[in-house]
Amino acid sequence: MEKRKLEIMNTDIQIENLKCGGCAATIKKGILGLEGIEEVTVDVEKSIVSISSNKDNLEEIKLKLSKLGYPEVGDSNTVLHKAKSFVSCAVGRLDA
Repeated sequence: MEKRKLEIMNTDIQIENLKCGGCAATIKKGILGLEGIEEVTVDVEKSIVSISSNKDNLEEIKLKLSKLGYPEVGDSNTVLHKAKSFVSCAVGRLDA
């Protein structure tokens, strides 16, 4: 049986509410928990999350980021998002 090589998709998403390494740690942990994710890097200065995935799951990734409190730039950034990002920032610092 022939093995199909999985195609890796690389995506950059600019997000809101990213403040520090604690935020980045929370984002990495949350996104790496999704199926198909190969690698996650977070550029805190530019507020960009770079994701390598072997699955077409961009909408799932964006939803997860929003649930963590880091919606994509241009999406709704509510008080609830800001509160969630504040909490996940603190948790990320404790876990780091």
